Amino acid sequence: MGEPQFIRTPSGDELVVLTRADYDALLEALTEAEEYAADVAIYDARKAELAGAGDAVLPAAVSAALLRGARLLEALRDWRGMTQTRLAEATGLAQGYLSDLERGRRQGTPETLARIAAALEVPAKWLVG
Repeated sequence: MGEPQFIRTPSGDELVVLTRADYDALLEALTEAEEYAADVAIYDARKAELAGAGDAVLPAAVSAALLRGARLLEALRDWRGMTQTRLAEATGLAQGYLSDLERGRRQGTPETLARIAAALEVPAKWLVG
């Protein structure tokens, strides 16, 4: 940036004279700063929403698995590092039944889904519609 020239008007106002290139550079910097401030505001708002959502937000690994086509129960079980057999033992349900639930071939009762959620240590509302 070049050196600006300062001029005082007869009324006492101080004016700044700068090159067009310097003026354009200042406008570009202002635009970038405003965009950055808007991005920060959006980020802060989303972070506040997530903080207020509490346990309503799925872990990132579960969300990623869902995006890859996994079903929710399978994604949660994998995220917890459990096999179907281990989850079956923890819930007292048959492994084949859990497989059917994961594949969408069967619908679990709210009580059964709550029991599975407890074994996975996740909020029941993640599984119970």
